[in-house]
Amino acid sequence: MTEDGVAAYSDLDPVDAAIVRELAADARIANNVLAARVGIAPSTCHGRVRSLFERGVIRGVHADVDQAKVGRPLQAMIAVRLRPEARSHLGAFAHAMAALPEVLNVYFLAGADDFLLQVATAGSDELREFVVHHLSGSKDVAMTETSLIFEHLRGQPAEGDSGSAGRKARRAKG
Repeated sequence: MTEDGVAAYSDLDPVDAAIVRELAADARIANNVLAARVGIAPSTCHGRVRSLFERGVIRGVHADVDQAKVGRPLQAMIAVRLRPEARSHLGAFAHAMAALPEVLNVYFLAGADDFLLQVATAGSDELREFVVHHLSGSKDVAMTETSLIFEHLRGQPAEGDSGSAGRKARRAKG
């Protein structure tokens, strides 16, 4: 356990670790297939998965959406540095950004920049409008730097991989 009460990956027993790896590779796997792969009964597997959710090890299950196919083919990472006087409300800024439809992810950073925003828009005009309206136009923002994303490949789950199907499924263009 970490000091904040969250289970660390190394705190998981081998069966729970295997369940996490399998679900990271394919969150839609049927419980009976998952149980067979990790070598336990389906009822035991169901209980363990529920426990992993309750303990916060698994935070959610999400669709990996091809942004281009939903009309948002341009993705970018935007580094954001807030003004010193705005540092007292970093959390409010992060939550406000996360609520915007263009924002896919908000990363709170250590270092020169405070945040990294992953955004998806219909094109360069919409991206410029997002930066001007939500970032450059904010009294709290000192600086932004935008980098376009040409391609996105998903990384491997921790502690090995459970199979070639998972590797193929995780390769995704962004």
